[in-house]
Amino acid sequence: MTFAFNALLARMKYITRWSLMHSSRSESLSEHTCDTALLAHTLCLIAQKITGTPVRPETVAVAALYHDANEILTGDMPTPVKYKNERLRSAYKALEKESAHAMATLLPEPLQPEIEPLLTGSALTPAEAGILKAADRLSALIKCMEEMQTGNREFAAAAQQQRAALAAMHCPEADYFIEHMLPCYTQNLDELASGVF
Repeated sequence: MTFAFNALLARMKYITRWSLMHSSRSESLSEHTCDTALLAHTLCLIAQKITGTPVRPETVAVAALYHDANEILTGDMPTPVKYKNERLRSAYKALEKESAHAMATLLPEPLQPEIEPLLTGSALTPAEAGILKAADRLSALIKCMEEMQTGNREFAAAAQQQRAALAAMHCPEADYFIEHMLPCYTQNLDELASGVF
């Protein structure tokens, strides 16, 4: 018997995000997933060491690796469509849950209960889920900033939307990151590495 779960996950590199936008450089789902996991881990460390929020950085980072895995089956649904109204939002949430369950069945049975909660996000506490959502939004904001730095104004409105959504989350870890870390994303490699070598 063979199990296709990991081979299916490997297809994240073929899913292109921002399908409705003209991008100077395309972003794969795999790339976004890695960025989100790194950001989620950092936000969790900020939570533990700076804001005092009890979280599990490793668990949140692993959940981030799976947070959009269902898009392998559903594709990247554009945000304006996904959240247009409550009926569409509910239908898409149901599709995500069904996709997560279907994906988990592609594993050996003893592994399914370990992975399905990561696919659905139910492995996380509410605080951890909020941090993961903030990391997801930060990844999108950083993509917008990178596109705008190339002169691509296509992403200006999306950047404003992401900033507004992050502010509305009232996530102190994301606020800390935005104030102290996000400005570095406008620096070039020499500027970033000046304190390293």
